[in-house]
Amino acid sequence: MPRPDTEAIAEQVFAALADPSRRAILAALASGGPATATDLAARLPITRQAIAKHLTLLAEAGLVTAEPGERRRVRYRLCSAPMQVAQQFLAALARDWDGPLGALKDHLDDQARGST
Repeated sequence: MPRPDTEAIAEQVFAALADPSRRAILAALASGGPATATDLAARLPITRQAIAKHLTLLAEAGLVTAEPGERRRVRYRLCSAPMQVAQQFLAALARDWDGPLGALKDHLDDQARGST
């Protein structure tokens, strides 16, 4: 089973990804590279103020990092480490899930063969 710290990171990632606006912001950063909240507002149907709030939550989850730029403009860049932790968490769950499901399938297959 996943370690508690892994589970906590995964929980933050899943909570951040639960919102479609935050997923859109991450997708925009993935496709267009680092951007400011103003840049993102020009590319997405979300207000700059809402984007700023979403970026704060994404930063708290570790999915983006803020980089100070010129004229006090902050650019946000994707950070993949928390996403990788969430993927590992899901992989561990899948392994734990697949074993019992495989055993159940084998049992049901054996039962079906025995009843014919």
